[in-house]
Amino acid sequence: MSEDAASTEAESGDLTAAEQRRAVRERYARIATESSGCCGESTGCDEADADDRAKRLGYAEDDLASVADGANLGLGCGNPNALASLREGETVLDLGSGGGFDCFLAAREVGDSGRVIGVDMTPEMVERARENAEKNDARNVEFRLGEIEHLPVADGSVDVVISNCVVNLSPSKPQVFRDAYRVLRPGGRLAISDVVVTASLPEDVRSDPESVAACVAGASTIDALEEMLATAGFERVRISPKGESRSFIREWDDDRDLGDYLVSASIEGRKPAH
Repeated sequence: MSEDAASTEAESGDLTAAEQRRAVRERYARIATESSGCCGESTGCDEADADDRAKRLGYAEDDLASVADGANLGLGCGNPNALASLREGETVLDLGSGGGFDCFLAAREVGDSGRVIGVDMTPEMVERARENAEKNDARNVEFRLGEIEHLPVADGSVDVVISNCVVNLSPSKPQVFRDAYRVLRPGGRLAISDVVVTASLPEDVRSDPESVAACVAGASTIDALEEMLATAGFERVRISPKGESRSFIREWDDDRDLGDYLVSASIEGRKPAH
């Protein structure tokens, strides 16, 4: 990794990797058990708030209506399923699957002949997602406990990797992309939504465990992400910032406008077919 990419990784805060993982795990365990979420908010949000936020991210009313209550926690910053253009019969892997919302939507797209795997490192969140799978009668969806840097998924077994505002939570994003590349079949694709840095975050934000765990402090620049993806082996890399996302990102912090520093983006890449 170049010095620029390495320094961007360091800017996820002065916390150690273990401290970052602990902050993230504790926050999402709390969300899983308290039935409240919303990225960037320490106080959580109710189901109506989560649904309203999902609509602003590009989810349709039909998407919300098709998934039973309790799966949409309002934790995303985009709509990776729309980005992925999923097809019947594909196998989809969701990195940081949370309550399972994107997994259940993906299952609808890939049909009974397809398969969806959700991976999350928080036991409480995996338990909640499995309960949601029963409520949704999602027989082609399974949830596994594991870290996105070391996926409990076989080599070359997945057609599409999706994720929604989770990779920025990792203390080692290059390893996330390397492992995503490993599990993809030749010709497979990566289609994720995440936030990227447009200006250096204030020091107090970068070193704050709550900010690290709340989709904020761990974000990288577009240049750094492009390099990480290319180094992992991805081709046809495309990162597209969503300027309109500032309208909801500025709501993530009561003390400052985070839209001055962050923007949501779609991040795409493909594993070579040969």
